[in-house]
Amino acid sequence: MAPVDEKQQQAHHLLDQLDAGQLAAVVHLLQVMTDPVARAIANAPLEDEPISAEEIKALDEAREWLKHNEPIPHERVLAELGITQEEIDRCNKAR
Repeated sequence: MAPVDEKQQQAHHLLDQLDAGQLAAVVHLLQVMTDPVARAIANAPLEDEPISAEEIKALDEAREWLKHNEPIPHERVLAELGITQEEIDRCNKAR
């Protein structure tokens, strides 16, 4: 018996021992593991450029502003820009 066949038999044997919830979790894990986009995102560096002093200042100003103001909802920002979430979604799908 070839090593691949042995691995397949072992995998089938282990899968047969799982309950429905465990099997669903394993299937999801396998889907994520074999999805090249998910793998690229998982392996992407958190930040590949240092944060500049200017960016740190802008972040500090934004945090200070939030101490005294309500956050602006995403939908309101989009409305002020004259676009909708659906338009953004369509553009993202077209890529």
